[in-house]
Amino acid sequence: MTPVNIHIINQLHIDHATETSRLIAGLRQPNAHIEPKYFYDALGCALYGAICHLDEYYPTRTERAIFQQYRQEITAHIGGGGTLVDLGAGDCAKAQEWLPHIAPARYLAVDIAAPPMAAALARLQPEFPAIEMMGLVTDFSQKLTVPGECLRGSATVFYPGSSIGNFAPPAAIRFLREMRAISAFSNGGLLIGVDAKKETARLGAAYNDALGVTSAFNLNALRHINQVLGCDFNVTDWRHVVFYDEGQGRVEMHLVSTCDQTVTIGGVLREFKAGEKIHTENAYKYHQHEFTALLTAAGFEQIHCWSNDANEFWVFYAK
Repeated sequence: MTPVNIHIINQLHIDHATETSRLIAGLRQPNAHIEPKYFYDALGCALYGAICHLDEYYPTRTERAIFQQYRQEITAHIGGGGTLVDLGAGDCAKAQEWLPHIAPARYLAVDIAAPPMAAALARLQPEFPAIEMMGLVTDFSQKLTVPGECLRGSATVFYPGSSIGNFAPPAAIRFLREMRAISAFSNGGLLIGVDAKKETARLGAAYNDALGVTSAFNLNALRHINQVLGCDFNVTDWRHVVFYDEGQGRVEMHLVSTCDQTVTIGGVLREFKAGEKIHTENAYKYHQHEFTALLTAAGFEQIHCWSNDANEFWVFYAK
């Protein structure tokens, strides 16, 4: 039950017929694919949380170290008060580390999953009684809009974890423009984490760990789709495959059929040959100048960047 002094706005209007049709169409195409949001049922969220603790998965700890090293300098650019808009808030843990420093008047958690958001806000409220806690339930992968009543003073949009890498560059520019519209509404800014291009072996290991947690995360998408569509994917007939496309600057995750098989999708049989793939995720990586160009194309003008000594990850603040 949500405490009465935590306000949550549900802006999630799912057209189930359209969503189902899009998922079915993607799976039936010759080059089958699904949207990454189908990773994130309850089990998928737990597996992703475990991925962030893996030795091979450097982005989470590298970003956190950069935040810690440059916290005072970044905070000086952001200023205090206003609203901290946390996109993909999840358990709110990353934003929690910023709240004592930024001291916003309002913290706005934005996520597609309402119950975990409400629980996280209830956990934060006693620790930060002076900060107004608010939640916005929405699917911003389609379009990001934040009602004006959710913003109080200058808005800082917070998008950590290099999640922007799931968007192809043209879509990333569109999304960055939507973030800019929110921050520019009150002369605020954007604080965003971006993974850097690096050697292929390091990237491959980050998405194909020795313990097989990322493999389980990828395969769980089929389990989730079985529940959503009533399909009959047998996860034991698929394997997790990752490679880095250097030309496009992105890590690709696929599920590859290990045998000739037939799957019922939306009431229709779909044959998958041995070796045939379902494309599940892209993770774009950027040189500093490349992402700076995206920010500029989205309309940002004042751009600051921080990294570690090895330039493994970028943290940008832009206005």
